[in-house]
Amino acid sequence: MTSTRLKLWDISKMRCDWTVQAHKGQIWSLVAAPDGASFFSVGNDKTVKRWSLQQSLEENGDLPVDTWMCDSIVTGITHHRYRNEFITCGERVLLWDANTKSPKSSYDWSTSSDRNDASVVSVKFNPVETDLFASSDHANNIVLYDTRAKEVKKLKMTLRVNALAWNPMEAFILTAASEDYNVYSFDIRNMNNNNRVITIHQGHTSAVIDLHYAPTGCEFCTGSYDRSVRIFRTHEARSRDVYHTKRMFKVGCVLWSGDNKYIVSGSSDHNARVWKAVSNEKMGIMRPREHAAINYSEELKRKFSKFPQISRIARHRHLPKHIYHAKKELHIIKESRARKEANLRKRSKPGSVPYVPARQKPVVGLQDEADMPGPSQGFW
Repeated sequence: MTSTRLKLWDISKMRCDWTVQAHKGQIWSLVAAPDGASFFSVGNDKTVKRWSLQQSLEENGDLPVDTWMCDSIVTGITHHRYRNEFITCGERVLLWDANTKSPKSSYDWSTSSDRNDASVVSVKFNPVETDLFASSDHANNIVLYDTRAKEVKKLKMTLRVNALAWNPMEAFILTAASEDYNVYSFDIRNMNNNNRVITIHQGHTSAVIDLHYAPTGCEFCTGSYDRSVRIFRTHEARSRDVYHTKRMFKVGCVLWSGDNKYIVSGSSDHNARVWKAVSNEKMGIMRPREHAAINYSEELKRKFSKFPQISRIARHRHLPKHIYHAKKELHIIKESRARKEANLRKRSKPGSVPYVPARQKPVVGLQDEADMPGPSQGFW
């Protein structure tokens, strides 16, 4: 999505059915409507366009169904799960009704110190608690909004968050892809205490750019600048699988299919790739004996999974050379920092160098915005 054209692909036939010059500039984000009959695109030309899937395959498919004009560049978009509303982000976070041409509300709660660099990077509606949504900006903030009230919470991170994703089965789990090579899962019920980070998902050796949850809510996939796609289980720190190829460059976007069988990735080498969600899963029709043999093998793996040799084989993944060496370098850096901190604590006054848990280090602090002005209604 870093070009100016939109392409509609038939994955089963590996064929491009439709191409259109959608925006005058880079296309930043796409989102599908809940009915599946249309989708929205935003770009550098300060417009939001709605496209019909049915009309795209007809003669006049080069024209959008509807267009909304903005006063600044729009970098992200998310659609409400049930209502005909969507939210765009950029210099402002705007709530739109698809039946009108002006935004309903503007959520501009940036402080004066953040206003110069608080351009919003990502915004996501909660698919379960549909009145909640979250955004991340260039000022390293994760902001939680509620369209029903004026309260909002702002979580300050040490580095920028590039993408956000809500767990589709647990409304209180918010996962963030960070510039510090990690992915963090938050429990929004505990934002006011130190238990806000429930899991740190590690493994990437460069900035994590995008992530997307499986429809089951048990796993999610991530794409990174280290030219790999990883699959994490929700409550595990290590990835269960790593996908990479020699020709794939920096991964900019990932998507988990609705049937829970495929993962689609887009990278800077101008290719879209389709991966199996379970790499060793056989595709197509299987005989009953094949099903029985696969189930028997899986049961054997589960039964003997605690054996050291079996667990080592199950954990092992072949990594490309650049990731392997970067991983070793990061391990040396972490050990050096821990050794330096231990020496400093040993030679300092007792209590002057406190122990900071790993789950608290990426978070600077929480700011409650309840006393700040709420969303402005109809500001245009």
